[in-house]
Amino acid sequence: MTAQPTPANWLSIALLGLIWGATFMVVAIALEGYGPLTVACARTTLGAIALLLLMRILSRPLPQFTPVMTRYLVAIGLMNTALPFALLSWGQQYVPSAFAGISMAALPLFVLPLAHLFTDEKMSLRNTLGVILGFVGAAVLIGPGVLRIGTGWEPLGQIACVAASVSYAVSSIMTRRCPSIDPITMAALLLTVGSVALIPAMLLIEGVPTIGGMRPTIAIIFLGFIPTALAALIRVATIRSAGAIFMTLVNYQVPLWSMFFGALVLSEVLPLRFFVALGLILFGLAISQWSNLRKLLLR
Repeated sequence: MTAQPTPANWLSIALLGLIWGATFMVVAIALEGYGPLTVACARTTLGAIALLLLMRILSRPLPQFTPVMTRYLVAIGLMNTALPFALLSWGQQYVPSAFAGISMAALPLFVLPLAHLFTDEKMSLRNTLGVILGFVGAAVLIGPGVLRIGTGWEPLGQIACVAASVSYAVSSIMTRRCPSIDPITMAALLLTVGSVALIPAMLLIEGVPTIGGMRPTIAIIFLGFIPTALAALIRVATIRSAGAIFMTLVNYQVPLWSMFFGALVLSEVLPLRFFVALGLILFGLAISQWSNLRKLLLR
């Protein structure tokens, strides 16, 4: 049975919500001086280096690279790091950072139907209602802009952010099916796969990066070491101590922080539909995860 969450666990959840919620604002700042693939590649590579060094320090074991294990690591690495990081960085050139943060709130709602199809975790009527409500929220978030494809980059930027959320959801299902592996080792190897994929893509499309100014450079360094490497360690420690259900509380914080930082730091003007969409997505999330939330309340 999972242990009662400690004050340290609650602090970890609050810190993760703050870190991941601020990530979209930091990406927007990094894009002031670097191309989207350079931003995605730099954060992935810096995160990989940090976790590989930690693996070495902690003497974490490498897995047996069987064909099955290798296929899972490559696929998850692409779907959990390279693809979503690139999609978010590219999409945030054309949409507010708050939009990207809210789109990530829909992540668990994408996971549920995928888990129903590809695992033994079947959806209940409550799950289904929550997912439908959340998808309505996602549709409100995108708004009529999707009908204007071909008239500008904003609709495609919106689709890219939502597609990143779907990519994360697919990688979550694959992670559940992956053979057993040390979690820190897995995080390090996934980032390494993402880095190996993004480096040639960056060089081919954007070329060798040059220093783009102090502010965006600091933002890139922050992205690599804080939300990519440090947050991965906090996440692993919290799940081991308090359980994966407890970790779902982060989902309710990230979009709120992304909207806060977008408005405060970047002076983003947020349309009313963003707030309506957030309410629908979080309400759908609460309905679909009610059994998990109830377990936390009963603790």
